[in-house]
Amino acid sequence: MMKNFLELAKERYSVREFDGRDIPDEDLEKIIEAGICAPTAVNFQPVKIWVIKSEQAREKLLSCTKMKFIAPAKVILMIGADPEKAWVRPFDEKNFGITDAAIVTAHMMLEIHDLGYGSTWIGHFDVNKVKEIFPETAPYELMALLPVSGIAQGCEPSPRHSVCKNRDELVEEM
Repeated sequence: MMKNFLELAKERYSVREFDGRDIPDEDLEKIIEAGICAPTAVNFQPVKIWVIKSEQAREKLLSCTKMKFIAPAKVILMIGADPEKAWVRPFDEKNFGITDAAIVTAHMMLEIHDLGYGSTWIGHFDVNKVKEIFPETAPYELMALLPVSGIAQGCEPSPRHSVCKNRDELVEEM
C-alpha cells in the first residue's frame, strides 16, 4: 500500500467521522514505529506517546475535549514532549521538545493514512484536566490527541483541505 510521499501527503486529510473499527495490534505497532523513527533535534527523542485504548481511559480523555466526534475511535494517541529532555538551541535558548512532538505526530498521521485509517490532529483539549486525570503526563508539554479509526462511509475532506497558499506567498529564494 506504500505510496509516493508527495501523493500520500496531499491525499491525507483530517477525518471527522469515524466508523469505530478496531485497530489490529500489528497496525498500531506500525503507527507507533513511525513516531519512534521520526527525526528529532540531536535525536534526543524527548517525546512520549500514550496509547489510550481502554474504554475507561478514553471516556476520561473525552471529558477533556469538546471534540466528541472522536468518541467512536477505539484508540486515541496522546503525544507530548518533556522539555527537560529536549535539545535547546544555544543561541536563543529555544527548546525543541514541542517541535519534536509535532514531527512525531505528523509521521504517525501519515502512517495512519497509509494503512487506510483516519485521524485528525486534536489540539483543542484541557491540558490541565488531562494532567489531573493522568498524572503521569504532568512533566510533559502535551501536543496532540490523535484518534485512530476507520473512516465512516461518506466522510469527505473539508472543502479547505486542498486550499493552499501559492508558492510566492510561502517561499522566498535568497
